[in-house]
Amino acid sequence: MSERLPLVAIVGRPNVGKSTLFNRLVGSRRSIVTDEPGITRDRIYGIVRWRDRSFEVVDTGGLIPDERAGIPAEIFRQAEVALSQADSIVLVVDSRAGLTPLDAELARRLRVFGKPIVVAANKVDSASRTSLASAFYELGDPVFPVSAEHGLGVDDLLDHLTLHFPEVPAEEPSTAVNIAIIGRPNVGKSTLLNRLVGGERSIVASEPGTTRDAVDTVVERDGRSYLFVDTAGIRRKALTKLAAEKLSVVMARRHLERADIAILVADASMGVTTQDASIAGYADKAGRSLIIVMNKWDLALEQARQQEKTKKLSPAELQKEYEKLMRERLGFVGYAPIIFLSALSGEGVEALFEHIDRVANARRLRIPTAELNRWLSETDLGRSTAPAAQAPEVLYLTQASTDPPTFVLFTRGARRIHFSFERYLQNRLRERFDFTGTPIRFITRTRKQKPRRARAG
Repeated sequence: MSERLPLVAIVGRPNVGKSTLFNRLVGSRRSIVTDEPGITRDRIYGIVRWRDRSFEVVDTGGLIPDERAGIPAEIFRQAEVALSQADSIVLVVDSRAGLTPLDAELARRLRVFGKPIVVAANKVDSASRTSLASAFYELGDPVFPVSAEHGLGVDDLLDHLTLHFPEVPAEEPSTAVNIAIIGRPNVGKSTLLNRLVGGERSIVASEPGTTRDAVDTVVERDGRSYLFVDTAGIRRKALTKLAAEKLSVVMARRHLERADIAILVADASMGVTTQDASIAGYADKAGRSLIIVMNKWDLALEQARQQEKTKKLSPAELQKEYEKLMRERLGFVGYAPIIFLSALSGEGVEALFEHIDRVANARRLRIPTAELNRWLSETDLGRSTAPAAQAPEVLYLTQASTDPPTFVLFTRGARRIHFSFERYLQNRLRERFDFTGTPIRFITRTRKQKPRRARAG
């Protein structure tokens, strides 16, 4: 197992630019950045590579030490976990606002951790304004005037942070399975992530929409790596009012597109909703493999026992009836396995890893061309329900790529493939080969028939 990278924690009061600095360091827009304070709530991790040295950086929520109720208290507790694990701390302050009592209080509390502290005086947008940073030497030394938005001074900050970090060789490409946990707000996504990780990783609260950033967590299990991303709850556009909520939805869909597998979490006690179907459609359209998790299954069973029609059914019978109903409502993603579990109690969660492994293997499955065409020759294409005028003459088939499995269908004639013919091919492929949980894509290549020459009279 590789040696742990040095960890740098970014802390500060709300809206001083911590997430902007984090995004600058990791080189991508990982944390949500708006003018609305208090956007980052969970701990967001990333890897920084600088001049042959690498370290891990963690972005924390805006700290208000005196606030001990609700979400702010959870943010402070999450930040304390990051600080206890960190090798050094970057205290971000706002140079335009000047030194505030809250900055001084945070600096005092940070000294308790006994870690090296660097002050980053942010929002210094030109070299002539670096004098604004001088007031912050009261908090500690050194102080670096920076502009996280424009990159000014960030090089000097990185040189100082990495001065005593060990040099590391270039990393090999990651083999981790990227898994996005998606779903409506308050269905238990963060609870499921914490259960999978085995510790409290995301903030869990009864307030809908608690997770705004996407939270990445790597889990090592039986020699395999899993990168879980807990995304913000995806709401209908009509229900997103705050800028942060709208941006959370955009970021959730962006993180979905960089994942291999999407785990759609739904609330079994409420049943499958129209919004659940819409979110499943996002995953299918993006070409992500899909696993549907019906969370709070224990609560759904308790509700069923109280109803006259279902109280005599066994849990297995109820599950079978429930899955049948779900297949009707989510027929367009019929390839997705459905898992019934309780993230809160942990019942059924262990089996989720087996499904992830199977779906990940299916996503990367490649079928040799010869085997594909033997299958094609044995398949009765005439049984398709496509109109005769849109049922092409298939010449041969080859797999162009994986992630997701994509096939090139060579046909004769210029006719477009009818969607029902494509669905028929998908179903027959799934009967022969294990493409559990993954969408299948087809690319059509047509060959026009050459016109016959008329004989000379």
